[in-house]
Amino acid sequence: MLRPILRLGDSILSEPARPVEALTPAIDTLIDDMIETMYAAPGIGLAAPQVGVSSRIFVIDLSLGKDPNQLHVMINPEFVEREGMQLEEEGCLSLPGFTATVARPQRVVVKGRNRAWDEYTIEGTGLLARALQHEVDHLNACLFVDRLRGISRDLILRKIRKMSKAGKW
Repeated sequence: MLRPILRLGDSILSEPARPVEALTPAIDTLIDDMIETMYAAPGIGLAAPQVGVSSRIFVIDLSLGKDPNQLHVMINPEFVEREGMQLEEEGCLSLPGFTATVARPQRVVVKGRNRAWDEYTIEGTGLLARALQHEVDHLNACLFVDRLRGISRDLILRKIRKMSKAGKW
């Protein structure tokens, strides 16, 4: 089932997500819905808070559904390693129409649980490292705009406030 994607300004996006205690049918359904919603958006990643659920879960697929081996489901992720730096343009399904250059690690290692509740680790470089950091940020109540400083941040926030006042956000 497609779920609505929340936008900047919704309170759940500014609260840290709660750990998942166990794999339940409701969690399994949530993951299916998140995958379907991510592909329909279309996007390469989606975190549970973005669909209104305060759970530490995200899904990522850099292939946009073309390669089933690239779909990653991560429950209760934690960083094991982060190194290097990359500066690239980034967007977010919760800030549609906005992008900015964001500093992210060049390489990350994240551990958590998969859909079978098995522990696993994923290592990512480049775009995958960026996506992993971006989705973990969502679970920690941080959007990419929160990582910006100065005029880049101010311009985006001003435009969103203006759109909100006009009822277009």
